Amino acid sequence: MADAKREIERKYESDESGLPDLTGVAGVAAVLDKGLVELDATYYDTADERLTAASLTLRRRTGGSDAGWHLKFPVAPGVRDEIQAPLSDTVPEEITALVRSRIRDRDLVPVVRLRSARDVRHLVDAEGTLLAEASVDAVTAERLTGEGRTAQWTEIEVELADGGDPALLDQLEKRLRRAGVRPSAAPSKLARALAQTAPGHRGDRKDRKDRKKKNGPAAPVTAGDHVLAYLRAQRDVLVELDPAVRRGLPDSVHRMRVATRRARSTLRTFRALLDRTVTDPLATELKWLAGELGVDRDQEVLADRLSTALDALPPALVGGPVRERLTAWAQARHGAAHARLTGVLDSRRHLALLDGLDTLLTDPPLRPAAGKKPEKALAKAVRKDLARLTDALDHALALPPGEDRDLALHQARKKAKRTRYAAEATTEALGAPSRSLTSAMKSLTTLLGDHQDSVMARHALRELAAVAHAAGEGAFTYGLLYGREEARAAALEAELPARWAKIRSGATG
Repeated sequence: MADAKREIERKYESDESGLPDLTGVAGVAAVLDKGLVELDATYYDTADERLTAASLTLRRRTGGSDAGWHLKFPVAPGVRDEIQAPLSDTVPEEITALVRSRIRDRDLVPVVRLRSARDVRHLVDAEGTLLAEASVDAVTAERLTGEGRTAQWTEIEVELADGGDPALLDQLEKRLRRAGVRPSAAPSKLARALAQTAPGHRGDRKDRKDRKKKNGPAAPVTAGDHVLAYLRAQRDVLVELDPAVRRGLPDSVHRMRVATRRARSTLRTFRALLDRTVTDPLATELKWLAGELGVDRDQEVLADRLSTALDALPPALVGGPVRERLTAWAQARHGAAHARLTGVLDSRRHLALLDGLDTLLTDPPLRPAAGKKPEKALAKAVRKDLARLTDALDHALALPPGEDRDLALHQARKKAKRTRYAAEATTEALGAPSRSLTSAMKSLTTLLGDHQDSVMARHALRELAAVAHAAGEGAFTYGLLYGREEARAAALEAELPARWAKIRSGATG
């Protein structure tokens, strides 16, 4: 089983002078010599270096106290999440799964070998507690593909101890800078190794900046450019969140589901700009993925809502093992949903969807309208979505309270989300009007979402009450919670006409 830890470190250029004395810096009482450690790491990537392009590193390392497989995800400058797995001859499946959205069906192969002679120092406080580890690494890099070029350099690495204060690194950096030590131009040893062993390497910082600048996407100009930029951002979120969803990190399923819906809504809203023979099949697959993500997410939201409602009841009104039954119900559904979702992310269907999005962005199926200026083309599409929402919400409000209205409000909520995402996609092109509409649609979807959550909560409470009754338990508490949800939904429905009138006036004013 893979383990995870947060790694906070900084890297510096080094010359023959080595590590300056860091005693006395921000509570560092002593610098302890821990000796020399020999490290031997082989880095893996696809042949086209997909992990490196995403600033991910995967290595198999021997030597030191943490020999094994290490996969590192960037979190912020100098901060990475490191996933560790025991040493083995091949890449562990749990590690491969975490990069599957990047590599798809490509093989992971050795690309670089790094051998480091690490001179280690422990920075401790007056009680001997470890604050940080500083080391001087003499590195020999060998590219394992192509001509097998090599490179050598020496660098200083300072890593914060687990649970340490990141402010310590700022103070240590001040001392290092005063001693003439400068931050490394490369974000990692692997990045430096690949750059310095590349054919035609010039080795200067300007060369790296020039390549990065040339590879970056151009600023959007046409209507099609703006739509593609928004789609590209959603594709990137789908790929980046895949490992977090697999690991069960908080809010990751919700964020991936939102990106999926945004992408699908964009394909549907801007049909006049993109060839539907290409985009409609992708929209269908995005709908499928959003549905699969919703199984776990909806269950999570529903469980939290019911638990919060139960907490608000006086103890005297909670009869029987209601909390225990609710907890068991939520855990059973969550476990099954997460296992299913992991299978979905591993499926050929999901990987084909990611490939399809890549192809659309690489070779976009643009229609003639996509080449026009964005102001008219994009605004027209947004107005159409707003008109569809208006019809749907007016229809829902004309219905009497009950299941038909509940369903109609749910359909209106979907159209409100589509309008919101359309406004988001056009914000850079249209400015303040799109920002205002986005804000209004967010308010509306929040209200309609609360209403739909109440509908689903009442369904769940009826189910739980039936199970409790069959087990010989009282159903009073479930009925009480049901009544409160019913009252909450009625209050939201009463609030909706005035809220909608205000939004509608602002959108057309």
